[in-house]
Formats: sequence, structure tokens, C-alpha cells
Amino acid sequence: MAVSPSGEVVAEVSRYLGEATNNVAEYMALILVLEEVRPHAYRHLTVYTDSKLMANQVTGGYKVKSPSLKPLVARVRSLFDEYRTVEVQYIPREKNTACDALANRAVDAGLSGLQEPIVVAGQEPLF
Repeated sequence: MAVSPSGEVVAEVSRYLGEATNNVAEYMALILVLEEVRPHAYRHLTVYTDSKLMANQVTGGYKVKSPSLKPLVARVRSLFDEYRTVEVQYIPREKNTACDALANRAVDAGLSGLQEPIVVAGQEPLF
């Protein structure tokens, strides 16, 4: 979900990933929403995430050891390059209920056959 400084929701993304780790899901969600807001050409970005790992990896605080995460981190960083300033803040999961609801909606849509998965083992994500 992307929200403007005035509090207006400017983008909501709810896509079924298929089988993926929680870490891959966190990165895919961030990439999808960053892609969705690209046309708005915002100059400043604040990311709120309930993933400490992602928050620290994209800012360089933690090394990226997982081979499956390296290309996702690289994609996030390349999308961050389009902004003048980027701030990434960890928030507790209890404060991220709207994003959790979007994720749950995507899982429900995928499991009921309403959405095709965008992550398929051995293939590049479909975004």
C-alpha cells in the first residue's frame, strides 16, 4: 500500500505470489508497490515494514546472504535510486494491519483460483 503525505491511499497492491518464503513475499510486496507508484514520480519515499530483515538489508545494515534474495534486494535498491530521499522504518506487525489484509486477500484469491501466482519455482517473477 502506498499513502501520500496527506494520508491519501495512492496505490494498493494485492497479488497472489504462490509458494514463497516470508522474506521473498516481503520483498515482492515492496517491489510491486514501488512499481505501482512509479508513474507518480514522487521525490521522497518512506517505507514502513514489519520485516526487520528487509529494513536492514535494503539500507545496507545487514549483508544479503540468501541467493534468492540478492536479485530482489538489487531490484528494490534500483527502484530506490529514482527518489531523492528514501527512509526505511521498521514497525511492529500490529501497526501494519492494512498491508496484512492485502496479503491475506491475495492468498485467498490465489487459493480460490481467482489469481495466477507470480512466483513460480525456477522462473523469474511475473511483474
